[in-house]
Amino acid sequence: MWRGIALAVARTSLTLFLASVLIFVLLRLVPGDPAQVALGVDATPEAVAATRERFGLDRPLLVQYGEWMGGLLTGRFGESFVSGQDMSAIILDRTNVTLWLVIPSVVLALLVATVLGTWAALRRGQLDGFLITVGSQLLMAVPGFLAGVLLVLLFSLALGWLPPSGWVVPNDAFGPFLARLVLPVLALTAVQAAILTRYVRSAVLDVSGADFLREARAKGLSRSEAMVRHGLRNAAVPVLTVAGVQLSSLLVGAVVIESVFDIPGVGSLLVEAVGQRDMVTIQGIVMVLVAFTVLVNLALDLIQAVVDPRLRVVGAEA
Repeated sequence: MWRGIALAVARTSLTLFLASVLIFVLLRLVPGDPAQVALGVDATPEAVAATRERFGLDRPLLVQYGEWMGGLLTGRFGESFVSGQDMSAIILDRTNVTLWLVIPSVVLALLVATVLGTWAALRRGQLDGFLITVGSQLLMAVPGFLAGVLLVLLFSLALGWLPPSGWVVPNDAFGPFLARLVLPVLALTAVQAAILTRYVRSAVLDVSGADFLREARAKGLSRSEAMVRHGLRNAAVPVLTVAGVQLSSLLVGAVVIESVFDIPGVGSLLVEAVGQRDMVTIQGIVMVLVAFTVLVNLALDLIQAVVDPRLRVVGAEA
């Protein structure tokens, strides 16, 4: 087991390293001089040269990469080409805002999908199971931004229950913070829960005919009891795999949702940095998002090994 965990950590470390190289190289392949873009078209050659020297753009690429990685490992993302600010605290603060959207959305989507997907599988052929299946298919076709707009129209403009946009720091006022968190989290949760519901339903249907469930039924358990006690654990393995993939979609959706609800998260900061071609900010944000996705997938792999003992054996033999 420990060997499998060590191999998973090693694969994750290699993935992060390769991702950092790819991000660094791709940003350097974009045409144009970042120093010239930051200063504007009217900047003198002397000013451009001074800016390039200040941010190390005149150094060899390998040296630039080494300095960037050294900064990342110590929690430093570098100075913005545009504002000259140290972006470390800014990126981390914006990331915290985005995590307030993403983490509750992931938890809610998994909970809702588990309940609805399992119910739809157990009630296959019944009206309620059919309605859940059809409803999930319809929600899968709704873009996240449209879900956000519809929620604002209903709960903010029509009913007046919740504020339509904005952000409040939870330490300042927790009640208004929660009020502004509800709609964006629901918008992110709705689409992801619909997708995961389909996978949960399929996974539960796959295990519903397994021998161990028939044995549990033979021992006196009802169909629902046998599924809850024995079936869901086996059905969770493929669902967790899909959940890891859907996390990337959730992060992309968070960028859009932040624009819809005027939330100062890392997505809105990334959009601003792309518009200004602030290379330091862009590569810092993208690396944070990649690291978050990779680490969450590592956690899901470890959870899968706990849920399914067969994976521990495979990991130990790898």
